[in-house]
Amino acid sequence: MAEDCSLHVDDKPDDADSVFSDDYQSDLTSLRSSIMDYRYDNGRRYHAYRAGSYWGPNDEKAQEHLDIGHHVYNLMLDGNLYLAPIPDDAQPNLHPSSSVIGTDLSPIQPSWVPPNVQFEVDDCTDEWLYGKDAFDFIHIRGLYGCVADWEEFYKQAFLHTKPNGYIEQVEQSVVPKSDDGSVDGTIFQEWGQVSLEAGEAFGKSLQIMDKARDRMINAGFVDVVERKFKVPMGGWARESRLKQLGLFNRLQWEEGIEGWCMFLLTAILGLTVCSTVVYGRKAGLKEATPE
Repeated sequence: MAEDCSLHVDDKPDDADSVFSDDYQSDLTSLRSSIMDYRYDNGRRYHAYRAGSYWGPNDEKAQEHLDIGHHVYNLMLDGNLYLAPIPDDAQPNLHPSSSVIGTDLSPIQPSWVPPNVQFEVDDCTDEWLYGKDAFDFIHIRGLYGCVADWEEFYKQAFLHTKPNGYIEQVEQSVVPKSDDGSVDGTIFQEWGQVSLEAGEAFGKSLQIMDKARDRMINAGFVDVVERKFKVPMGGWARESRLKQLGLFNRLQWEEGIEGWCMFLLTAILGLTVCSTVVYGRKAGLKEATPE
């Protein structure tokens, strides 16, 4: 016997059970406002949805820093948004026939996007609800320190990638390095070590750059290619392209270093932000004494 899947009209509708009821609208409004009810700490603004699960701020300064970082990636990849050999009939970002979904914990994306692009407030560490084999291409960038269980993350990505589809991840190291050892014994070396300690204490490693390849393979992906790039910090490189890349990378560090460390060093490692308030009073004139 076939199961009756038809929908039936309620002869006695109850507004209290309706999705259009006042209670529902109130809950929806509360949900929307809670997403925008940002958290403020040490002069920076942070996401409200899943508050505390991501270390970075989402204020205007942070967004400008991300724009600079995007330009650094563009220079590094010679203007390409990705390196995976996506076939012409697939649906990646640059094809107008594509359907592109971006997720973030913060609703800070621009509203002027192409009609085939949509952004959703979502946590990529939750169960993915898009359906099996949903995507031709999954692109990940800058999730270091964001995922506690990378094995589960790649398992989800594998499940939702179409056969012959691609996954690509772009990450940067939080540990500055040098070919000639000039970083050894400097504040940059100390910075890298403290950053790794903060990530471990946070429960979300900052070292995924060095582990992504093996974990993708363990999840079932094949033909995994890893390419590493050296990005100067500053304009000291001789080659003009690397010089320009280094200058923008230095700007990325200058604009981003506070946001990179503020939450992890204070909320996780327990350091304090020192500040001083100084105030004084100008003495008033003495009143004249009557003769």
